[in-house]
Amino acid sequence: MSKRVIKIAAITVGAILAVGLIVLLVGPFLIPVSPLEGLATPQQVAPAESRFVTVPFTGTDGIDIHYLSDGSDRAAAGGDGAPTFVLLHGSLFNAFTWSEVMDFFAARGRVIAYDQIPYGLSEKLVAGDWQAENPYAGDAAVRQLFAFLDELDAGKVILVGNSYGGTLAVQATLAQPDRVDGLILVDAAVYVEEGLPAWLMGLPQVQRLGRLFARQLGRSETFLRQTYFDPSKIDAQRMERTTIHTQVADWDEALWEYLQVWETSADTAARVGEIQQPTLVISGENDAIVPVDDSRRLLAELPNAELVILPACGHVPQEECPAAFEGAVEAWLARFEAPGPGSDFRQRSDF
Repeated sequence: MSKRVIKIAAITVGAILAVGLIVLLVGPFLIPVSPLEGLATPQQVAPAESRFVTVPFTGTDGIDIHYLSDGSDRAAAGGDGAPTFVLLHGSLFNAFTWSEVMDFFAARGRVIAYDQIPYGLSEKLVAGDWQAENPYAGDAAVRQLFAFLDELDAGKVILVGNSYGGTLAVQATLAQPDRVDGLILVDAAVYVEEGLPAWLMGLPQVQRLGRLFARQLGRSETFLRQTYFDPSKIDAQRMERTTIHTQVADWDEALWEYLQVWETSADTAARVGEIQQPTLVISGENDAIVPVDDSRRLLAELPNAELVILPACGHVPQEECPAAFEGAVEAWLARFEAPGPGSDFRQRSDF
């Protein structure tokens, strides 16, 4: 090959790379990002069973939290000793993920399921809605959880967390162990480290397209189908309830604000062994999101845990396999006495 041919080839490759670089640098600014139209308030979208409460958070005028409940106050402030179950959903899900098992928990105590911000029908906070700490950053979710429980007069609770909700349950237990009687960790993402590099999120090009990325993620039916072993079980109502946030004004901007600062902490995984509360670990045998081995690792590291693996079930057993899920929880609860006023959830003496 002659030197002239090599020179021409080098110039051509250089030109292609230069054009590509220009497209990467400039292209994002040429893509229109139009605001979404025809959206409503959470209260306008909410079904009849929905409830709302405003919880305090420093630097805001309060955060409006959407939740579902059996309507019982019997476990509040001492009550009759029945347990309070607090159901924590995973990322991109919401309180409606627990719809199939709400009655099951309600028959055994007080039950509360709420939407962590920015998901579901809870308030869509955007830049300018807070003057101090970003409500999506760090351990804010833990403090919002306990502020929410305080507003509902819920004392000691049993935390039931699916996926990232399981991680939140672990973080909350480590933060305030005296408030937690027991844990049910369902395909918990405790060992899944997530988050995007800050340098990448800070690029002007990424900032420009952030809301478009959030829209793509928040509307994705593909992700939901991946969470089921048998996606044919996802009916139209389930899909609509899972993506209900997309009907609310500012949902895309709020989700983008969240994604920029949200990450899971390796420190949480390192401290799992400190948890002394009775814990039931549940895993769908066919979970494509959190490996079953992660649940086995939880069993090994938690000092007071049991593991149940549900066959032919994916990442959200409470939705896909509610009967098997309820059976596992019922068997575990049967081995414990309900805590009376001032006492702890404890193993029965006849087991």
